[in-house]
Amino acid sequence: MRPRDLIERKRDGGELSREEIAFLIRGYTEGAIPDYQMAAWLMAGFLQGLSDAETEALVEEMLHSGVVLTHDQIALPKVDKHSTGGVGDKTSLAIAPIVAACGCAVPMISGRALAHTGGTLDKLEAIPGFRTNLSLDEFRHVLADCGLSLIGQTREIAPADRKIYALRDLTATVPFRPFMCASIMSKKLAEGIDGLVLDVKTGNGAFMREEADARLLAEMMTRVGRRMGKRVIALITDMSQPLGRKVGNAIETAEAISLLRGDADGDFARLCLELSARMLLVGGVESDVDVARRRARNAVLSGEALDRFRRVIELQGGDPRVCDDPGLLPQARFQTTIVADRPGIIGHIQTDEIGRIVMDWGGGRRRLEDTIDYGVGIEVHVRLGEAVAAGAPLFTAWYNDSGPLDSMRQRIRAACLIADSAPPPPPLIRAEIGEPRAD
Repeated sequence: MRPRDLIERKRDGGELSREEIAFLIRGYTEGAIPDYQMAAWLMAGFLQGLSDAETEALVEEMLHSGVVLTHDQIALPKVDKHSTGGVGDKTSLAIAPIVAACGCAVPMISGRALAHTGGTLDKLEAIPGFRTNLSLDEFRHVLADCGLSLIGQTREIAPADRKIYALRDLTATVPFRPFMCASIMSKKLAEGIDGLVLDVKTGNGAFMREEADARLLAEMMTRVGRRMGKRVIALITDMSQPLGRKVGNAIETAEAISLLRGDADGDFARLCLELSARMLLVGGVESDVDVARRRARNAVLSGEALDRFRRVIELQGGDPRVCDDPGLLPQARFQTTIVADRPGIIGHIQTDEIGRIVMDWGGGRRRLEDTIDYGVGIEVHVRLGEAVAAGAPLFTAWYNDSGPLDSMRQRIRAACLIADSAPPPPPLIRAEIGEPRAD
């Protein structure tokens, strides 16, 4: 078997067998197949497509390229959530302690910021001292102690994905559903979970801008997960405006803490409770979504979820006092408010641009070695379809570098369209796909 022959067959529209997919993935992971040949195969697959069988083989080979965790020492059901990325999406910080407080274990392996979207690890690391680079033994210990642990991908977890993802980024093959499915599902299934909830974003702040594309990705991932014996539900959710009110690492972390302290209003809180309820369904601790919603809300209002978050912060080296005083999170020195220059209706928010502005002002990385300014952020005062008066605040930006202030203010103002009229905003949850698999 030669890599060249497999590249040629895929280039010409042929289908590879499971054994041939295994040969490619194992060879590349072990260094026997060079970058240039894997890059050629990735582009051939991107242009010609992958069948369902090829996609499933890709998931399985990437999954088994490293350690697949088990948590037999924990009797609770193990569940997780994955989001395809959005602006202001800090749901993982809230739902992990909520679901843990409701009787599930949440072994969550998350990622960093990608393009204009924020990363869960960067938000967690805004908490002074919080460690996301735990060893697998430390990960297991924290999970057993408090029912959740939140870390980054280790070298042992899906190493094929780690290598292939870097190559996809360099070869412009990231936005391809089979590759996205394989990357996401290999990492999540390696966590040792029983059930998974997928939050697939769509809109101008998402990678899948069209709802039809988001649905196809959700259906693909749900199908793969269920065929591998997991209970999977996918929600297709709106990303045509930032989720919640805050965009930026420290201020998003503060917003998540505010929810855990009982502020359960608004779209961010609603989505967290909906995702938490589905996690309870796939975990099998509830069978009715309305009961699951109430249980999740009660975990917030009782303070149990906040106690879990406080405990995981302490166990992972962070300062748990941020749960009582979010002012201990990094703070920017300066702020500026952008106001409406005319009355009207908020007709459009360029969500991805809001994410890029935060990144460009120091709140994200352009290169892996870049240092993040955790205090940078933007508060969104308005929502789509809302009436505003002239002079009403639209956004408040927090920053430390005043050099680009004028250009940043112009970019922020240009990201919001005030119209004379506007259609109603899309629903927060656009569709739901799948039900828990019957055991």
